[in-house]
Amino acid sequence: MDVEGLLRPVVEAAGLELVEAALHREQGRRVLRITVDREGGVDLEALSDASERLSRRLDLEGFDPGPYSLEVSSPGLERPLYEPRDFARRIGQRVKVKTATAVDGRRTLSGTILGAEGEQLKMATDGGEVKLSFKDITSARTVFEWGSAR
Repeated sequence: MDVEGLLRPVVEAAGLELVEAALHREQGRRVLRITVDREGGVDLEALSDASERLSRRLDLEGFDPGPYSLEVSSPGLERPLYEPRDFARRIGQRVKVKTATAVDGRRTLSGTILGAEGEQLKMATDGGEVKLSFKDITSARTVFEWGSAR
């Protein structure tokens, strides 16, 4: 069953964005973890409402991986970035990016997003400006800066 495809319309109807939906095995139990967001962030009321809607949809569709817990949460302070649009929305923010191949001798780069257009991410790092192909990025997340005025 395509869980993301099943849940995406429910999340979007609630005015939220589906960041991730994944079934995990943790401490001998299954957890369906749904991560949602929206511009300006999500509050507890939005998460509670989304959880109720998602639970109903899963029940109606007969989702049954065995006993499981449903967790609906926000991406948190250090949000994972998956799609080019995720990077484009965060121009000016600090990120940590891991690549499949080394760039300037490193596979982990930290810096500020300068642009995200087409198939490329442009970042300012301590070593200068770099351009990365989105295809070469294996993982990325924003970096929360304590004391920042954001």
